[in-house]
Amino acid sequence: MGLQCGIVGLPNVGKSTLFNCLSNAKAQAANFPFCTIEPNVGVITVPDDRLTKLAELVNPQRIVPNVIEIVDIAGLVKGASKGEGLGNQFLGNIRATNAIIHVLRCFDDDNVIHVDGSVDPIRDKEIIDTELQLKDLESIEKKLQKVEKGAKTGDKEQKKTFEVLSIYRNHLLEGKSARTAPVAEGDEEYIADLWLLTAKPVMYVCNVEEKSVNSGNAYVEKVKAAVKDENAQVLIISAQIESEIAQLESYEERQMFLDDLGLEESGVTQLIKAAYKLLNLATYFTAGVQEVRAWTITQGFTAPQAAGVIHTDFEKGFIRAEVIKYDDFVKYGSENACKENGKLSVEGKTYIVADGDIMHFRFNV
Repeated sequence: MGLQCGIVGLPNVGKSTLFNCLSNAKAQAANFPFCTIEPNVGVITVPDDRLTKLAELVNPQRIVPNVIEIVDIAGLVKGASKGEGLGNQFLGNIRATNAIIHVLRCFDDDNVIHVDGSVDPIRDKEIIDTELQLKDLESIEKKLQKVEKGAKTGDKEQKKTFEVLSIYRNHLLEGKSARTAPVAEGDEEYIADLWLLTAKPVMYVCNVEEKSVNSGNAYVEKVKAAVKDENAQVLIISAQIESEIAQLESYEERQMFLDDLGLEESGVTQLIKAAYKLLNLATYFTAGVQEVRAWTITQGFTAPQAAGVIHTDFEKGFIRAEVIKYDDFVKYGSENACKENGKLSVEGKTYIVADGDIMHFRFNV
């Protein structure tokens, strides 16, 4: 679907190391600022045990997983909103993404230079937040100027636009991001054309040392306290550990390494799954002898919209969808067995696809 999560953070917080672990697209990871200048894009496979289980049952010729795109964006410094450092480029790159993965340094290491001379994830977060908020404020002010005259002369639409923009403006002036602005449901449409940076959903990744990967540390606790009102997930990862895992060749070696650390799954796996949810995505499956495949949809898609992900003709000529729930497919072991036990339902155009549905579409063009 071409949806992207952008990895952002100050220089030298572990962004590129983490990106390297996520993707085969290798960003240069080095101990100095701005080692990532052009945004590196990695196409990342989304881990899903359900796809593996379906493949075991169906034994298809090929298996096709879901993917999302992760973009490693150049580090940002104070003054970026005014063009300092790589500011304009950074802000342009992040505007093109759908969600933000904000990496914060939460470890002490004298051998790794910090761009501001000391470790303080809250200060680091506020630097980036402030630069993004200033850029958003600039966008809001420009649109306010355009609609102000119409609002004063009584144009209802422009008056409403002015009122909503003013709420966002005041919220940003308080040092708060647009995503937490106190606007009525649906009023977000008045800023949709501005592609505000701080309106994008965000997840915070605390990059910690090995000993803190299970429990976190004082830095992590400060981050959790700082973002408690943002409705944002906080993920604890050690980029160093992930780098070591990435160098292991076999699944067994990686699993042994994780077991030794007391981890059920790698931080990278957790991050990919969390990024998928952050983008408000869901999965449905098609399962046949030629192919078992995971398809990416947005939460709330109807059956015709889901069919359109396969091909636009499927949506245009949609007749019905045959649906089997994942748990039923696993329980009975095949499509035919599900039919025989009354576990295949026929759904129309208004059916909302549930995550994990196994679907077959009937269409006519």
